[in-house]
Amino acid sequence: MAMAAHEVVAAQISETIPVKGAADVAPGKTRYYIQADVKALISGAGVPSRISYLVDLPDDARGKHLKLKNVPVLLLANATGTPGELQLVGPRAQVPRTPEAESRLRAILTALVAPDAPPAITGITRAFHVPGSLPGESETQIFLRTADKRPISLSILRRPNEEPRWAVALTELVDDSAAPPKPETLLWYRLACGLPAKLPDAAVAGQSPGDADAARADYQLVLNGLGPCKH
Repeated sequence: MAMAAHEVVAAQISETIPVKGAADVAPGKTRYYIQADVKALISGAGVPSRISYLVDLPDDARGKHLKLKNVPVLLLANATGTPGELQLVGPRAQVPRTPEAESRLRAILTALVAPDAPPAITGITRAFHVPGSLPGESETQIFLRTADKRPISLSILRRPNEEPRWAVALTELVDDSAAPPKPETLLWYRLACGLPAKLPDAAVAGQSPGDADAARADYQLVLNGLGPCKH
């Protein structure tokens, strides 16, 4: 959502009006027309001190409308062209404004504009599996295709009587400092949400069936280590 939002603001809801008759609202939810006072511009070109937007929210446990007045929120949105009117970038783009949520959001926005921000993953070019000199020893390297053609590679090492280890490298060379990405970081997101569900057959073309299967198993190890993509 942070990547899609041109305006990220901290605001406090001042008025809510339930919108009646909206045909595309899911059962158990209510669409609200909301006016809010802007408390801080976290990212973007700027917005007026009073903004308005629509949001669909679940009803409370009794099936009643929520009491939202004076609730602090974080909004990930885009301008609609009408002064002061915003459109949220997704159904969950109104986030409760807590210190934890705001800190996390600011960290994501900072990471996105960093010179070394990891690029979007667009595919896999090649994967190579090489057995080691000892039984149970092997290494797999997987080279990724990126939106800006910067190199990203995955390496999976297996050693006898040890847990398999995998790492990601953002340079041409893979060194001992390479490691898996920390969960919930931008690099983690790029991998967890950009890698395909399985290793493409073209990536292991020309390798023996055994080496190809081993590369697929190592790729699955990486996917398991990353966990599911959380949009």
